[in-house]
Amino acid sequence: MDTFRIVLYLLATLTCLACTVFLFRDYLRKRVRLLLWSALCFVGLTINNLFLFIDLVMFPTVDLRLVRLMAALIGMLFLLYGFIWEAE
Repeated sequence: MDTFRIVLYLLATLTCLACTVFLFRDYLRKRVRLLLWSALCFVGLTINNLFLFIDLVMFPTVDLRLVRLMAALIGMLFLLYGFIWEAE
């Protein structure tokens, strides 16, 4: 069961990282600002998933919940700001 958790957390982190890379790549090609804000959101989500792996697999006795939630919040705030900026 521990192997499944490790694989699951690593796949979630790698998926967010892949989305980040693809969004940044498309932003550099097309220069659409919403792609930039989405990529920055996925940076936060990638950091969140990385800290989830560190928290629950590598150091299960240390509680990194606040750090994880802050990374996700910052990522979501980037996306929210991008939505508001593009709406004007």
